[in-house]
Amino acid sequence: MPRHYDLCARVQNGFRARLRRIAVPDTKMNLAISNVLYKEGFISGVSRGDHVQPDVEYVATTPDNIATRRLWLELKYNNDEPVLKSMSAVSKPSKKVVMKASELQNLAAGNRSQFIKGLQPGEIAILTTNYGVLELREALEKGAGGEVLCRAI
Repeated sequence: MPRHYDLCARVQNGFRARLRRIAVPDTKMNLAISNVLYKEGFISGVSRGDHVQPDVEYVATTPDNIATRRLWLELKYNNDEPVLKSMSAVSKPSKKVVMKASELQNLAAGNRSQFIKGLQPGEIAILTTNYGVLELREALEKGAGGEVLCRAI
């Protein structure tokens, strides 16, 4: 089953290869992380499709076609330079990184928290919380802690 670190690798490799769009497995977690990247302006679109291309019109996911369903991410470039410079996983299967809201405030302020470097200006962290998958600032507004999935700049 694909995990968030697989999505991080696929997105970063897509930008390095200067692809216009990439396909990632259609899972709830990948959709939630992709929506955060879209809201933050790192990608220009998210759509569903099969393993060949995005759907032109809506196709429902059924048990017959579930293996071929993909999320298609439209990658964004500015003056032929990728908008997303780097995307890396923070939590890994061998080391889950869970933080309280107070530790997340340190991270957002640019200070080291646990063993993680603080965020640089323009960098985001994506978390999974009780409120769903959120960007770091949204989680702080809600006073929620959670697992730090990945960071992007």
